[in-house]
Amino acid sequence: MPSKPPSKTAPAKPSDGGKAPLHPRNRHQGRYDFPALIEGSPELGAFVITNPYGKPSIDFANPEAVKVFNRALLKQFYGIRQWDIPAGYLCPPIPGRADYLHHLADLLGAAHDGVIPRGPALRGLDIGVGANCIYPLIGHHDYGWRFVGADIDPQSLDSAAAILAANPQYEGAIELRRQENPQHIFQGLVQADERFDFTLCNPPFHASLDEARSGSTRKWKNLGKQDPSRTLPVLNFGGQSNELHCEGGEAAFIARMAEESAAFGQQVFWFSTLVSKVGNVTPLQERLKALGASDIRVVHMAQGQKQSRFVAWTYLQKNQRRAWRKERWPA
Repeated sequence: MPSKPPSKTAPAKPSDGGKAPLHPRNRHQGRYDFPALIEGSPELGAFVITNPYGKPSIDFANPEAVKVFNRALLKQFYGIRQWDIPAGYLCPPIPGRADYLHHLADLLGAAHDGVIPRGPALRGLDIGVGANCIYPLIGHHDYGWRFVGADIDPQSLDSAAAILAANPQYEGAIELRRQENPQHIFQGLVQADERFDFTLCNPPFHASLDEARSGSTRKWKNLGKQDPSRTLPVLNFGGQSNELHCEGGEAAFIARMAEESAAFGQQVFWFSTLVSKVGNVTPLQERLKALGASDIRVVHMAQGQKQSRFVAWTYLQKNQRRAWRKERWPA
């Protein structure tokens, strides 16, 4: 059985320093315990630095440091024995990814008399599972859910498969599938006889690689990390082309997701996607209303000074949702 995350359920409130905290059930509260992380993952010691405030940290401008840091976090907090990704692939910030899952769990719980449904009866679909397989790893560990992780990139799926093979506690809990047609999202992936309790997605943000690089440059300038004596990475968290950009950028991708979702409205309880750019939220809501979504939610999240959100929607009517819960979700 997966271990349960902390049981705190109070809504998150900004701290005295003005930084909004993580979700109350997120395991990554407060400052990192670097001695404990290094004890479990000695290789991390080579990447620990002292930040301008005199506190231990890592150099987030170093992709290898970010990867080793993620590996240490996954080992300490989720029992992942081995985790690695190919060079140049997206290495996501784990606390933020965990927050999406915890808020999604709250959404499921709100439809289940306030009790989050846990265990293998719940099944999620991760659109763009990536080489890192982060969402299924955390989601199964903390809630016991099963997952299908889908991607268009064979090397990403090979990497995710290697992670699962190295961690036998996930056997039977996570299935990997390739989306053969990069122009489709659900079509050709979701089978006619299957249902999912939720979908989730971290869509490509940018319309081109140049735009992705420009965004990274702006990020470093805003953080005050530009140093003429230092070579900074183009993208410190990495990412292949399909992970970072697509034609039309995020707006086009999530619009296509909305269009395709309508055809699978009776097979999914909650569709959801992260929306990086706040200006893309209203057009998505309007399109979903036109497509016949019966309920649309915008769930706001915050990690420190960073604000983020995901949009969730369903086509099921209230009586259909009650029947779904009664049939599929643990009492």
